[in-house]
Amino acid sequence: MAFDYIQPVDAEFLAFIQELNSQTLGRKVVFHTETEFPDIENAAIAIIGVLENRGFAGHNDAIELTEIRKAFYRQFPGNWDAQIVDLGNVVAGSSSEDTYYVLKTAVAHLIKNKVIPIVIGGSQDLTYAVYRAYDQLEQMVNVVAIDNRFDFGKDEEQLAGNSYLTKMIVEEPNNLFNYSNVGYQTYFNSQEEIDLVEKLYFDAYRLGEISNNSTIAEPVFRDADLVSLDLTSVKSSASGNFAQFMPNGFNGKEICILSRYAGISDKVSSFGIFNHNSTAAEAMLIAQILWYFIEGYHYRSKEYPFGSREEYSRYIVPLEDEELIFYKSDKTDRWWIEIPFLTSFNNKLKRNTLLPCTYEDYLGATNHEIPERWWKAQRKNMV
Repeated sequence: MAFDYIQPVDAEFLAFIQELNSQTLGRKVVFHTETEFPDIENAAIAIIGVLENRGFAGHNDAIELTEIRKAFYRQFPGNWDAQIVDLGNVVAGSSSEDTYYVLKTAVAHLIKNKVIPIVIGGSQDLTYAVYRAYDQLEQMVNVVAIDNRFDFGKDEEQLAGNSYLTKMIVEEPNNLFNYSNVGYQTYFNSQEEIDLVEKLYFDAYRLGEISNNSTIAEPVFRDADLVSLDLTSVKSSASGNFAQFMPNGFNGKEICILSRYAGISDKVSSFGIFNHNSTAAEAMLIAQILWYFIEGYHYRSKEYPFGSREEYSRYIVPLEDEELIFYKSDKTDRWWIEIPFLTSFNNKLKRNTLLPCTYEDYLGATNHEIPERWWKAQRKNMV
């Protein structure tokens, strides 16, 4: 059974829930208790805590998620109708690999049943376990990390929160189609790593780019399957994490905007929050990040997979050697650009596909500026 090794929430916490206002989130969520397990068939979102912190360098203390849960469940929901369940906690196993296996199995079961798992870690190496859950789905996976680092490591290094990306790239089965980093800070990444991201045709957006205009990140999340959020990407003055001081990073408003983008994406099927320090201030921030993700989920427009062509306006931009084809949704005004199927190459996608983009990408194309993400997607598809 996929959930045999998941620990239910305890009686003391359930007593706290019963004391809450009847309109709060805590009174509307179904919990895994000692006597009852939630009905997954009727659920839309499942929260899973993971008490595994061995991959977070210098933070090997036991992890505590109770304050995060309390902060989250004290909040009032929006106009939500989707059933949320809290499955409890995956307890750290004898080895990290034991924890990965339990998490991978649970997440795979949820995704197969059209339930979105929200994983609250723990160290960010748990992202690898969530990624491996997609193996059973036999699909290419797009991963987006909100992170100030790329998390590369040497091939022989043990899997950790700062090296999981390398494992995704080199280990079989290789289902990673694209990796996007949102919010990297250059001084935390070597030039070799920055060059490698470019060589692999991955997408990377500096902190300053996103802070100046967060809307450029929306198409990135629209194309994601898995979103992994590293709390150290938030500056300490916003997160309350002064144990690992971060003078720069996203503020509270910006990180909640990104979380909402992840939630509103029709394609995102798993979301994780990692590398926190269990402070009261950080618990409140995480609670609001979760709130905005679920709020975004309730505003999904169901435009993925691509619906009837009658619901979109088609724009053709002729260039010197080819033409770019854009689509604009009549429902949401969001834009896509077509990535053509190249018969002369071993095309990974095996068909024409659509890449989310912005209106500014379309305007740039009319001035003979090819969108960078389109260019990268073309070359990645040829590899």
